[in-house]
Amino acid sequence: MHTAYYKEYSTNLNRDMEFKVYGHAGKPCIVFPAQDGRFFDFENFGMVECCKDFIEAGKLQLFCVDGNDWNSWTAKGDEGWRIEKQEDYIRYVCDEFVPRVYEIHNETSGDDYWGKIMTTGCSMGATHALNFLLRRPDIFDTVVALSGVYHAAYFFPNYHDSRIYFNSPTDFMKGMPWNHPVLEQYRQCRIILCCGQGAWETEAIEDTTILKNEFERLQIPAWCDFWGFDVNHDWPWWKVQFPYFLKSLDL
Repeated sequence: MHTAYYKEYSTNLNRDMEFKVYGHAGKPCIVFPAQDGRFFDFENFGMVECCKDFIEAGKLQLFCVDGNDWNSWTAKGDEGWRIEKQEDYIRYVCDEFVPRVYEIHNETSGDDYWGKIMTTGCSMGATHALNFLLRRPDIFDTVVALSGVYHAAYFFPNYHDSRIYFNSPTDFMKGMPWNHPVLEQYRQCRIILCCGQGAWETEAIEDTTILKNEFERLQIPAWCDFWGFDVNHDWPWWKVQFPYFLKSLDL
């Protein structure tokens, strides 16, 4: 399996950002780390190993990006400053990281690919993965989001502005009119949300249920899958879920 490590300066975040690439070809996929996680967690917790058949077959190429939650979602202090750090992270991913994804992918694959990109993540990584697709369906068209919490008030209970709103999928999807022009882009996407019904999944169940209802209202095809009561919010189950859903995507 082709692997490569990178450390590059971000002008939006004003610091070096690290990331790692797994695979040489296939659907480029940005992997977001779990809460306060790092770019190496996906490998360290066995998630790269569980999907290695797709990677080695040239069907999937993972780009494990570093996190920024400690400056935004889970930081202490001024909430306006914190949500602006989240917007900085969105600008970093879309304006700096995505161009590097294309450059690296085309170099390793020999392709000239400028199509849309997949996102994935577990827990807070799922929150980012879905949020990026819904914010930028011009860039992203596929998401596998595992055990995410999708309402910003979970981290910003006492602060409300437009930046909070547009980082809170349960809120802005509820507020979206049925004839919004972005809906046609969403309807062309492949959206998969999954959570278990076991330990530590209560918030994920609630938010996934809300989004399931909103996707149905807006006629957006999405697979919102609720696994059993023995399925906990933890890596052993995510290692089962991720390759299961990859098979359904027919990469």
